[in-house]
Amino acid sequence: MTDQIAPGPPKKRENLLLSVVFNIAVPLLVLTKLSSPDRLGPVVALIVGLSFPLCYGIWDLLNRKQVNFVSILGLISVGLSGTFGLIEVDPFWLAVKEASIPFVIGIMVLVTFKTKRPLIKTFLYNPQILNTALIDRRLDETDTWPAFNRIFSFCNWLLVASFMMSAVLNYFMARFIVTTHPGTDLAAFNAELGKMNALSWPVIVIPSTIIMMAALWKLISGLTRLTGLKLEDMMHEPPKKKAD
Repeated sequence: MTDQIAPGPPKKRENLLLSVVFNIAVPLLVLTKLSSPDRLGPVVALIVGLSFPLCYGIWDLLNRKQVNFVSILGLISVGLSGTFGLIEVDPFWLAVKEASIPFVIGIMVLVTFKTKRPLIKTFLYNPQILNTALIDRRLDETDTWPAFNRIFSFCNWLLVASFMMSAVLNYFMARFIVTTHPGTDLAAFNAELGKMNALSWPVIVIPSTIIMMAALWKLISGLTRLTGLKLEDMMHEPPKKKAD
């Protein structure tokens, strides 16, 4: 029988539907449909449209109590998008901002790898998802840490690559879509900003997610080979519902 180590209390998972509604659907509708002068107007529409992902991000951090710098960067990104529109910053700097967020995350993944708290653990080797205590013990028992470290390093580079690709795609998509200076036509700027946010999922999120899933598959398959554990043994069991 496989030894089991009691998992810690599971943390709440993000509601994907709410995330899509508040981060994409509602801002897109507000920025593209309500920016005309006979409705909310461009300034109010910009503030209202971007307040939804901003408020959702704050609520999610408080609700799930998972404060990390990735989430903080996301909130900063949304706040800067609205600020850039209101203070009429050239669209070039919006593109730079869009690229800088994943770029900074990628750099942090790279530079923290040799530290006690590598950022890759947040994405791939998270103790809230994987029974890392059990896995670590099996790596000790099988004396396969050197092989695991090579796999872990390769996965880390895949993760860095996914964020760097996201940075490049973010920059060029922002430069291609957001071409109107907010000082000349804020309503058009709002519409372009909403379109860019909507396209970020199919154009950026999906390819980056594919690379991250490839890194996760490489990690899991390597752990299976090195430790002899099956996937279900490595995963924390979901909390059992109490009987009525």
